[in-house]
Amino acid sequence: MKHTAAEIIREYGPFPGVDRVHGVSFDGHQVWMATGAKLDAFDPDSGEILCSLDVAADAGTAFDGEHLFQIAEAVIRKIDPKTGEVLATIPAPGDGGDSGLAWAEGSLWVGQHRGRKIHQIDPETGKVLRTIESDRFVTGVTWVNGELWHGTWENNVSDVRRIDPSSGEVLERLDMPAGTGVTGLESDGGDRFFCGDGIIPRVRSIRRPRRT
Repeated sequence: MKHTAAEIIREYGPFPGVDRVHGVSFDGHQVWMATGAKLDAFDPDSGEILCSLDVAADAGTAFDGEHLFQIAEAVIRKIDPKTGEVLATIPAPGDGGDSGLAWAEGSLWVGQHRGRKIHQIDPETGKVLRTIESDRFVTGVTWVNGELWHGTWENNVSDVRRIDPSSGEVLERLDMPAGTGVTGLESDGGDRFFCGDGIIPRVRSIRRPRRT
């Protein structure tokens, strides 16, 4: 397993009126963050808040290219990002113990925090299609270029790790600095990850290692 310190590129926030960041996503232009009672979007270049949606948002967030998906309590809501309208609701597999959320290959991928699992689910029904076991708390999930990454935060230690999607084996680990948490994780499709900090209302971008 490759094991290195996370390279933090930039920090965003703290954001006015935000106590904690629960989940993050990226729609190709702006970063969405779940902040409890709403979803906020900010410009990753300027850090400026661009819009807010009044929807419950206490865990992971995902974007499928057209819609947002947001975990709140024991459900996942499909949301129109332009209006905030809830278009559909499906059950979350962890029944309230869910954390990260990602979209890939036509499925939603849901982290189960203390269950140390990642579930692939049908976005129409919520049916669990398969489950990947982790050896750490799962606090965020993302796919990029066929790689599955998830965030961890356990016993005051946090990291971002690449795992084998078949076996759950840890292939690579990026250690976050002491005193930081990871809540929510999303790739920009390139060399950056965005991750929330569950201790203070910040979002960090960290560098995804290049493949040689």
